[in-house]
Amino acid sequence: MKLNIDGLLVYFPYEYVYPEQYQYMRELKQTLDAKGHGALEMPSGTGKTTTILSLVVAYLREHPGKLQKLVYCTRTVPEMEKVLEEMRRLDEYYTECSQELGFVTVGLTSRKHMCINPEVSRLKEGKMVDAKCRTLTMGWVRERNRSDPMAEKCSWFEDFEDKGKIHQLDPGVYSMDDLKNFGRLKGWCPYFMARTAIYTANIVVFSYHYMLDPKIADLVSKNLTSQACIIFDEAHNIDNVCIDSMSLVINRRTLDRAKDNIGTIDNRVKQLKEKDAQKLKEEYARLVEGLRQAASDQENNTYLSNPTLPADVLNESIPGNIRNCQHFLGFMRRFIEYLKSVLKVQHVVSDNPNSFLQTIYNTVCIDRKPLRFVTQRLNSLMRTLEIEDMENFRSLSVVATFATLVSTYSKGFSIIIEPYDVRTPTIYNPVLHFTCMDASIAIKPVFSRFQTTIITSGTLSPIEMYPRILDFRPVTTSSYTMTLARECILPMIVARGSDQVSVSSKYETRDDIAVIRNYGSLLAELAAVVPDGMVCFFTSYEYMESVVSTWVNQGIMANVQKHKLVFFETQNNAETTLALENYYRACDNGRGAVMLSVARGKVSEGIDFHHHYGRCVIMFGIPYVYTQSRILRARLDYLRDQYRIRENDFLTFDALRHASQCVGRVLRGKTDYGIMVFADTRYSRADKKSKIPKWILEHLGDGVASLAVDEAVQLAKSFLRKMAQPFPQKDQIGLSILTHEQVKQMEDKHNMANDSLDTSQLSE
Repeated sequence: MKLNIDGLLVYFPYEYVYPEQYQYMRELKQTLDAKGHGALEMPSGTGKTTTILSLVVAYLREHPGKLQKLVYCTRTVPEMEKVLEEMRRLDEYYTECSQELGFVTVGLTSRKHMCINPEVSRLKEGKMVDAKCRTLTMGWVRERNRSDPMAEKCSWFEDFEDKGKIHQLDPGVYSMDDLKNFGRLKGWCPYFMARTAIYTANIVVFSYHYMLDPKIADLVSKNLTSQACIIFDEAHNIDNVCIDSMSLVINRRTLDRAKDNIGTIDNRVKQLKEKDAQKLKEEYARLVEGLRQAASDQENNTYLSNPTLPADVLNESIPGNIRNCQHFLGFMRRFIEYLKSVLKVQHVVSDNPNSFLQTIYNTVCIDRKPLRFVTQRLNSLMRTLEIEDMENFRSLSVVATFATLVSTYSKGFSIIIEPYDVRTPTIYNPVLHFTCMDASIAIKPVFSRFQTTIITSGTLSPIEMYPRILDFRPVTTSSYTMTLARECILPMIVARGSDQVSVSSKYETRDDIAVIRNYGSLLAELAAVVPDGMVCFFTSYEYMESVVSTWVNQGIMANVQKHKLVFFETQNNAETTLALENYYRACDNGRGAVMLSVARGKVSEGIDFHHHYGRCVIMFGIPYVYTQSRILRARLDYLRDQYRIRENDFLTFDALRHASQCVGRVLRGKTDYGIMVFADTRYSRADKKSKIPKWILEHLGDGVASLAVDEAVQLAKSFLRKMAQPFPQKDQIGLSILTHEQVKQMEDKHNMANDSLDTSQLSE
């Protein structure tokens, strides 16, 4: 289908288009025209990915001088593969229409998923794969190994460096598997092939972290053109991603290992002095030149600002007390010993960067200025010493990163020292949390650097919260409803059991036997009437274990298993993956299954339960984050003081976006249908209900907003009987899907409305 979106010819690779897709494209085009940023919420299962790709690709073709690149950021590898598959479909549609798109689309993910060297890829664990790969591809290692035919080499990387680096990929869509197959054919490393290709590709698909984590962004995305459109899809949790990328944890074990690392480096320095003292003399000069080059790159508008290396630092010279490598190592020893003394606490200590720096200066005479350069100084020294096993120096790198961050930022961070680790509350194990409280710090370089950035998801409600917590001014903010030819969504709020006892996961009642029994009755009775798959979400792993244990004792689990098999999500990814595979198998063979999961877990993020895999989702309780966490308390205080966001408003917003994300797993298209059960009496309150996405809220009328278990089961039966009736596609045309002719009529009406508005303005 060819669409005219405000004068832009858009090729849409499907026979029909949803009304909300058409509206989304118009908003997206307006954002691109304005060269600004936007926040757009579109219902789950309405083709958001295809909509974005179709519009932005058309814009890239029509306005190559205004927009040069699309960078599509996803959270997981399966989501990345879906984007690439939709792009492949769009590319094929252009070919069918006798149009040569001529674009290169590349997906980039970690070495773990892209490595084809058998000796490296067999290591499985991501950190080990990264470490082994770096060991084989470092410049000095390769230089040294050239003279030794028996030395271990990566032939894939060597051949890529010799022949593949100058090779331009032919137009087309390259998924991870495509790159691996191409790499095997040519004998080139697919990971570094993708790393090189992202700068010349028209469309790049990769993880959030390649754009938001300063340590990764500095390596991967710093040279991307500023005339780019950045899409953050499924961005309802983007503030947490930003905060995690700028936060770190240090314990006594970290400091002990860092001290050992210093000793190892000291020995390497002594050995190098005996062999080649000139290298150490040249080292500082290279570091200064590197900083100046970074500053030059920034001036030339090709350098993505790294939050750990602000512009003012680039123009300063390295303090004299860490220029000499021995002086630097002594400086780091003093810093590590000071941190060890700080960790000798018997009660919780909260501090801010300014106070911490003042205390360290008064105690051991360590000034702010040298701390800012610790990371760069350490990297330079490790390059000079040609250290290969970088993974063994991770603890020292963490300490160096902390030194740079704490001396760089005076606001937006908090230092919290706790005598006990949360995981082992009875064992004395002090922990230092350096926590970012301001999500805007990590994403600010993206907003300031790139022409257009879009925050989008199916659950961004209330959408006005995101510009506040990310500190940006969007030119467009829109939340779309779902146009339906039949009521294929049944959201319900179950507020009480059949015995009229209120159900809630709040602390005072969560362990009440009557509440747990009513939750079990809800599950058992719905399992008896809902066909195929059901997914249930609890507020935490601990709560799920407690409730299920009680259900077993009450005989409820036995009743559930009469109708469906039961599977559990655990904190082990391999176990959860196996459970999901068997859950799908049980749904496929007609046995039916229940998946018991946890909000904020793996199943709630990025796992789709389309059609018979998810006919009903139950959210047991409201998934509030643990409110006694001192880290959370510090962030809430910061949001209140800096952005005037009240504590309860943020906690409710955070809980409801996760609840909405959980129940949204059940509906993955307009031909799909499902039941969404919010099992907690508090969902009926206005402050909670108002934060549910508009496309769910419009179906959540007063008649289903405060139900008992038996009432909910009767409504579910009636709904499922209705959904079992034939639903031909012709019944949807003109309502939930539009043909080309109907879209043309909409365009004509829109143009007429604009013409009449222009005429009235001229007459005035």
